Amino acid sequence: MAMDYFGALGAFVHAAETRSFTEAGRRLGTSSSAVGKAVVRLEEELGVRLFHRSTRAITLTAEGQLFQDRCQKILADFDVARAELVQAKVVPQGKLRVALPQLGSHLMPYLVEFQLRYPQIELELDFSDRLVNVIDEGFDAVLRIGMINDSRLTIRQLTGYKHRLVASPDYLSRNGMPLAPDDLKSHACLRYRFPTSGKLDVWPLVENGVSLHPELPQSAIANTIDSLFAMAEAGIGIALLPDFMVENSISSGSLQSVLNDNIHDHRKVCILWPSSRQQLPKIKAFIDFIVSRLGSGKS
Repeated sequence: MAMDYFGALGAFVHAAETRSFTEAGRRLGTSSSAVGKAVVRLEEELGVRLFHRSTRAITLTAEGQLFQDRCQKILADFDVARAELVQAKVVPQGKLRVALPQLGSHLMPYLVEFQLRYPQIELELDFSDRLVNVIDEGFDAVLRIGMINDSRLTIRQLTGYKHRLVASPDYLSRNGMPLAPDDLKSHACLRYRFPTSGKLDVWPLVENGVSLHPELPQSAIANTIDSLFAMAEAGIGIALLPDFMVENSISSGSLQSVLNDNIHDHRKVCILWPSSRQQLPKIKAFIDFIVSRLGSGKS
């Protein structure tokens, strides 16, 4: 039968502290005989005597004194680890690895607010438009554009967003206001290229309820939304950008929305996490917080 090392260490430490197998047994809720046998098995396993024994008392040998110091530290570390695990079931804490798309950088005010609210959570953020493998790469939660089906993951749909075509007032004063989708052919169009596929993002143009697919100019191409936003504000051309990204600029007048009636789309956004870990307080706290800030979409 395999030896119960941890139980034997406990028996030894209590016997060493009390100098009595009987008192050690009382502490552990067992008999003095059981404590004595555990110590004997430990001595046989180690090949040294841990106690000098007499009819009146037991005292530690030099080897026993050295071993007691080590064992007390081992048992103390175990008590700390057990307390940390118990606390982790109640208090959100520990490292939380979160993957977000590049445009998720515009959620930084929310993420900072989350960090201030939960200072015991160590937030590790990965901003990338690549399709991460949630399980294999060890992420606790992932914010993703679009939906995914994976039985290993729990998925919560968020409110999502729409797009706006925008340009600076200076650009429009120099090049004119496009009044119909076909007018875009004579404008500087700032296009987004998906980093994963290398394809250009299709502008969701409609006219009289019919989807249009005109050949648009590629006056500038970038694989980050922030680059297109900077170029649009600088007066380089017209860009298709998420509504939440441009609403403040439209309100302040640094950007102007064009062809509102000819843009029709809705991008789904979801947050997902490993089903096996959904009960961890740190993940629950993050999911609840993000839903409270971004809103919950239809299932």
